[in-house]
Amino acid sequence: MANTETPTDWKSDLRQRGYRLTPQRQLVLEAVDVLDHATPDEILGHVRKTASGVNISTVYRTLELLEELGLVSHAHLGHGAPTYHLAGRHTHLHLVCRDCDKVTETDTAIAAPLIESLRTEHGFDTDLKHFAIFGRCADCTEKRGAAQS
Repeated sequence: MANTETPTDWKSDLRQRGYRLTPQRQLVLEAVDVLDHATPDEILGHVRKTASGVNISTVYRTLELLEELGLVSHAHLGHGAPTYHLAGRHTHLHLVCRDCDKVTETDTAIAAPLIESLRTEHGFDTDLKHFAIFGRCADCTEKRGAAQS
């Protein structure tokens, strides 16, 4: 997955919206970029390698602002904290196994019939840029079937 955002893009994007690229914002954006899908705690751990004085509330406030500005996006992949990724990087669905917690990414095109059905039947225009579907992966389904035999 190629990185389509650069620190220069972040700086100009923030400036266009009336914000500065502060050191904390840059560190959080870089952490999200490097970690790809990371919780706020994981982002904090990465940021603290460079700036030990940054705390979790700074990370949460920064993520909230960056999401409002469309630079990062989040998904809930289970009962824990949401995971964040760069918004402009890619859109995909997460298939989350409830048994083993394995997460598989798949292209949003697989949901095209659902998207069209929601639009046609309900007039609802969906935003499936980053979505999680919970169920059971092929390995766990096979194990479960073998155990029931």
